[in-house]
Amino acid sequence: MKISARNQIRGKIVDVKKGATTSHIRIEVASGLVITAAITNEAVEELALKPGQAAIAVIKASDVMIAID
Repeated sequence: MKISARNQIRGKIVDVKKGATTSHIRIEVASGLVITAAITNEAVEELALKPGQAAIAVIKASDVMIAID
């Protein structure tokens, strides 16, 4: 796979929670460090995502915001 996004973090899927139209995929990228992605149920089915499977979190954003109280 070739992709232009520079932020690619390898990990393992630890949880797949399906909702009505969207699923939340939790990927452990380091011990105790989990990234959650929200994707369509259709994408989950097409990729056959399941816990224990290796995956790559690809992060592409045009803006990063920081806030403080």
